[in-house]
Amino acid sequence: MNARRTPSLAGAVLAALAALAITAPARADDHGPRVAPPPAYLQECGACHVPFPARSLPAASWRRLMMDLPHHFGTDASLDPATGRELGAWLQAQAGSPSRVAEPPQDRLTRSNWFVREHDEVPTALWRSAAVGKASNCAACHTRAAEGRFGEHEIRLPR
Repeated sequence: MNARRTPSLAGAVLAALAALAITAPARADDHGPRVAPPPAYLQECGACHVPFPARSLPAASWRRLMMDLPHHFGTDASLDPATGRELGAWLQAQAGSPSRVAEPPQDRLTRSNWFVREHDEVPTALWRSAAVGKASNCAACHTRAAEGRFGEHEIRLPR
């Protein structure tokens, strides 16, 4: 093999691997780049609540939720078939892996182990306050929830 070709071959391999890493969809539960939700997810799901991060539930939970949209926690959240397929596929691809995210009771994100653990310091009175109302009202405390940002530096507890 020609010594002059080795660097260019290695460079080509590295460039191909870098391109693959950039274009491959990130798994929802890894610490790599997050994949932006489709506009339809933000519009449809965000019409009633903060569009929850797909990685917060495993694929099995998302599948059941998407299959029962006419009865979505007491609300008819039905979608046209094409939008349902698009969002279902995105949620499946971006869902948390079962090894990291357990299926919560009734597929309720707010009953998942990590949610309960992360919110264990929130007083019961705050959950029931008019400013919060229910655990799924993320935007009541997480100032950047609509952007999918739930970091501790973006929390402001309502008074």
